[in-house]
Amino acid sequence: MLTRKQQELLIFIDERLKSDGVSPSFEEMKAALALKSKSGVHRLINALEERQFIRRLPNRARALEVLRLPEALEKPGRPALTLASSNPAPRRPAPHPQAMLAANDTVVVPLHGRIAAGLPVEALESDQSLSVPAALLGPGEHYALEVSGDSMIEAGIFDGDYALIRRCEDARDGEIVVALIDNSEATLKYLHREAGIIRLDPANSRHSPQRYRPDQVRIQGRLAGLLRRYH
Repeated sequence: MLTRKQQELLIFIDERLKSDGVSPSFEEMKAALALKSKSGVHRLINALEERQFIRRLPNRARALEVLRLPEALEKPGRPALTLASSNPAPRRPAPHPQAMLAANDTVVVPLHGRIAAGLPVEALESDQSLSVPAALLGPGEHYALEVSGDSMIEAGIFDGDYALIRRCEDARDGEIVVALIDNSEATLKYLHREAGIIRLDPANSRHSPQRYRPDQVRIQGRLAGLLRRYH
């Protein structure tokens, strides 16, 4: 069972694929569904993918394939969701299937701000976004955080870098994670579990490991990639 927004997005993607041969951009999906930010589009796309209504073609930002439609949407005469325009563009013939694979190879992920003490990741959500090479990301929902501080420099993560995070609620020992501590402080550290304690290790010999009870720590994602801007 899909929500109204999920159905609207599925119809919009399906209509665009049939008319243009290329799925709409995240900006177009956001506008078509009247969403406030692209993070909402990411959540809808992931929900449709998990329910096997769509799939992403590898290493392409705008390469989506509609696998199926709910029975109610397969009936003729269903309304199409389109971008508002006083002069809609004429329908173009669908290109050769190979053209779908030549789509833009970057993906836009929400940029939640600087990861530092004070706010959980959810509170950092904004309308900002970051274009990321699709090859850096695997399956799942992702977001980006700007790194603050030097606690992970020995892992090659420097102040001002952009950490690309796959959203999840658990991780394996030794992985670099975004950990929310006491619902107030978000930090990027190595995760380790020892004798009923959660240990968050920095990658800087001048910093000490942090130890917490399991109920004090909530995993909000694990590191999937890194971007660095040279000035």
